[in-house]
Amino acid sequence: MSTQLTTPVNRQSVEALSRGKGEPDWLTAARGKGAELAEQLEWPKPEKVRINRWELMALGADKPQAAIAAVDELPEAVRSLSGETPAGLVVQRNSSAVWSRLSAELQAKGVIFTDLETAVREHGDLVQKYLYQAVGQDEDKLTALHSAIWNGGVFLYVAKNVEIELPLQALFYSDDAEASFAPHVLIVADNHSRVTYVENVVSERAAAETSLVQQAIVEVFVKPGAEVRFATVHHMAEHIIDMTIRRAIVENDARMEWIVGDLHDGHVLSDTQSHLKGNGSSADAKVISIGSNKQQMSLTTRAVHFGRSSDSNMVTRAVMKDQASAIINGITKIEKAATKANGVQTEKVLMLSPKARGDANPILLIDEDDVTAGHAASVGQVNPEQVYYLMSRGISKQEAERLIIYGFLAPVVSEIPIDVVREQLQRLLERKLEV
Repeated sequence: MSTQLTTPVNRQSVEALSRGKGEPDWLTAARGKGAELAEQLEWPKPEKVRINRWELMALGADKPQAAIAAVDELPEAVRSLSGETPAGLVVQRNSSAVWSRLSAELQAKGVIFTDLETAVREHGDLVQKYLYQAVGQDEDKLTALHSAIWNGGVFLYVAKNVEIELPLQALFYSDDAEASFAPHVLIVADNHSRVTYVENVVSERAAAETSLVQQAIVEVFVKPGAEVRFATVHHMAEHIIDMTIRRAIVENDARMEWIVGDLHDGHVLSDTQSHLKGNGSSADAKVISIGSNKQQMSLTTRAVHFGRSSDSNMVTRAVMKDQASAIINGITKIEKAATKANGVQTEKVLMLSPKARGDANPILLIDEDDVTAGHAASVGQVNPEQVYYLMSRGISKQEAERLIIYGFLAPVVSEIPIDVVREQLQRLLERKLEV
């Protein structure tokens, strides 16, 4: 039986859904609060992208999925992304998690890795301490609505001084355009811990008449001396609108690294932020995107410096073809008293069509004198001199352009920490760049 999420989502419907899932009272109340806020707040207003023209309330119905007994039961396209021997794997299909496993070795070290709905029931005090603390319910209609309807998701807790060598993985996939798809990822890396987390967000390629919004929020807490590496590849069908907010709170001498592949076929709102709260904290973000057909994309990467001697580096590279359009914002904000902070950012857009549009907007907001900051941005076409040089070595024009584009995107692709995911990214690049 499915529960239809109505427009607007209201307190009564989400609280009934929460109680039906057996969630604790505090979460039921929080979902109800989110529903009420969603009725009062406005949608975010990204620069030059009118998301109010998108079908933002195409939320689908909450459709629980049966758990699977083995990874072999997953569709081949999804199963092939899981790697050979993952240390931990969580799989969400449509509205709920269907698989969750963590190695016995990591369990013995105090690591928790499961879907967020299970974590709420089994580790409620820990989840409650952090949920909605990096991305507040009351920021706008998107965050409020998500807090009311999220499902499945991931909870990862890495205990103090635990260093996890192998990446932990999550697969989120949609194969029902009428089923809600709203994962919430919550990661806590305790003092002096280290972890790499890799996720894939995918859907079936089949055409669908029904639009669907994929709402996702990621909250990461990087405690003093800890390191978190977060890699994600989004690749869903054209009928799905991808709206994803990612935010990390980085404390003293901690490090956060983002690797984002926005290779979705539909409209995209992507906002990746690092809040450098601690002294000596650092953040690195690498983002690639390819726009095709009539896609509209708002891609924002942001670093906010609060701590002294904090350091941020952001690189975004986008390729635009056909009639796609992208607004790419890089924002470095250095707050008062964040002395010795250093913030660097680069946005580059490669245009493959005269009808495509790519705006690169580097923004520096500095409230402190004793800092260093820099930015660079460029929008241009494939360099004809580079094409000519390669052709003079016996390479065809088409192959020369392909090599130049791959070289343009290589700084991000090479950073993907799992071979099968990196290979998938290469395949997606080839498919999206086909003429």
